[in-house]
Amino acid sequence: MEEKKARVLVTGGSGFLGGALIRALLRSGRYEIRALVRRIGSVAADFDPELLSGGVEFVAGDVLDLESLVRACDGCQAVIHVAAYVKSWAPDPARFFQVNVGGLKNVIEAVKATASITKLVYTSSFFALGPSKYGEVADEQQVHSGKNFCTEYERSKLEADIVARNSEVPIVLLYPGVIYGSGRITRGNIIADILIERFNWRLPGYIGFGHDKFSFCHVEDVAAGHIAALERGAPGERFILGGPNKSLEDVFNISASLTGTRRPWFHIPLWLVYVYGYVSTVFARIAGVEPVVTHPAVSVIKQQWAYSSAKAERLLGYKPRSLEDGLAEMLVFLKDRQLITY
Repeated sequence: MEEKKARVLVTGGSGFLGGALIRALLRSGRYEIRALVRRIGSVAADFDPELLSGGVEFVAGDVLDLESLVRACDGCQAVIHVAAYVKSWAPDPARFFQVNVGGLKNVIEAVKATASITKLVYTSSFFALGPSKYGEVADEQQVHSGKNFCTEYERSKLEADIVARNSEVPIVLLYPGVIYGSGRITRGNIIADILIERFNWRLPGYIGFGHDKFSFCHVEDVAAGHIAALERGAPGERFILGGPNKSLEDVFNISASLTGTRRPWFHIPLWLVYVYGYVSTVFARIAGVEPVVTHPAVSVIKQQWAYSSAKAERLLGYKPRSLEDGLAEMLVFLKDRQLITY
């Protein structure tokens, strides 16, 4: 007799990472997938055709509505909570805390109310760990100082991390680095934004002087890491899902090499980008449009965000690909959709 598949509820499935996660769950063939959506009528617009035809069960609900979450959890054995408000800036900073902190609290309460659920996998962020020291690589033991924040998103993810770590549910916490790759072009896919600007010749130079460091992780690798955490992560464990620690200058150089185009020949000082970002956010408040570059985002670039995924590689079998391989896949995706030319 065929073993009954576990039913998994995924929040945030219409987003960049959430979509990749649902695709990975479908391809595994080991799960029944239920996706939380705010409006059933918007499913066709929010999800790509592969997910719509793949046997995903869509249920109406919102992470800010506890009753809808309890209904969505009914009959599930696990929850993967990916939903988040991911931006470097927002006209109403309270939104970060409503969704990222309040939403997590509701998910935890819904899990508590559902006896069938044996595990909650929560997608935190490298921001919750805080910047690494210059020349060093941080791991899961690093503790955010809680004093200085580049963005309100960072502040909200730290607060949510504290909630998650103090919860009384069987939870596994995951800390992805800078996620990039094929998929929806959202503010959670910032490298896509940068490459689109670069290869449409609106970003002629390097951003800064290459002193920044980020842990770059491909979205498909992070999705696989979530499934591994679901299957093998012990409750209470925390795992960084990162990748190569590189700079934005490396992203530009590797992309130029892969496409056979010239590298930028000058560097744009961060103070100038900061001023541009500040002006852009002021204009955004007036015009009601979302800026591509914000001054909080430039504050992020001034820091080091280098992390080790050794624990996830050892215990979960996490396998981050090289930045060269990941960007090669992503550049083809962007070109095929006529978002860039080279």
